[in-house]
Amino acid sequence: MYNFNYKKPSSISEAKSIFSSCDDASYIAGGMTLIPTLKQRLAMPSDLIDLSSISELKSIKAEKGCITVGAMCSHKQISESDKIKTALPSLSNLASMIGDPQVRNRGTIGGSIANSDPSADYPAALLGLNAKIYTSERTIDVEDFFTGLFETALNEGEIVTKISFPIYEKASYKKFPNPASGYAIVGAFLSMNNDIIRVAITGAGPKVFRIKQMEEKLSKNFSTDSIKDIAVSHVDLNSDLHASSEYRSHLINVMVNRAVLELT
Repeated sequence: MYNFNYKKPSSISEAKSIFSSCDDASYIAGGMTLIPTLKQRLAMPSDLIDLSSISELKSIKAEKGCITVGAMCSHKQISESDKIKTALPSLSNLASMIGDPQVRNRGTIGGSIANSDPSADYPAALLGLNAKIYTSERTIDVEDFFTGLFETALNEGEIVTKISFPIYEKASYKKFPNPASGYAIVGAFLSMNNDIIRVAITGAGPKVFRIKQMEEKLSKNFSTDSIKDIAVSHVDLNSDLHASSEYRSHLINVMVNRAVLELT
């Protein structure tokens, strides 16, 4: 490692003030990605600003028609929350499948979405449930939040404070996990609310995306037969030693079909 300054603010305003006064600071939430990156010296910030003592970032609230989750809520907290289990069991289930117990105890939803890892689970839930992301500066629609591989719409120094999830009638998350780490090689989040169907895919491409052709077909006929002839092109999908782009294309259909069957 190398020398850096460690700061632990107790409020969002204090965190912002510290960030603006530093040469090259980084916020740290659970540190699941940042700490390994620091160890490999792929990042060398002058200051680390630990957000774990900001209590306003850790609440879970059930409000009319939605669940609001603080950015510093851990995966374990989300998976075990009675409010989330009641209103959005699919989100609770998704959180319970992330990584391993150590990751679920330390990792946070805000850190995960700000990192925008293409194989992360939460982006599928956010896009699948049409969530809104609240930051220290503004409100961002999920359609505008994830912009690319490890890229988001966040400005420098901007902090994710909470995420608001509309409560859909039904939703399901199915993923093909990496057997070692549990991350999503392909994950599919399917939601239903009246006649509105959303299909969000994570792990397959550089960022989470929707399959609107499947959404249209399922809204008319909610069955696996209605989408059996739809194939997502492998051309722009991820390809690595764990799965080729062609295999990921195949897995998309498999995971969506499993989600449809669960909700049928």
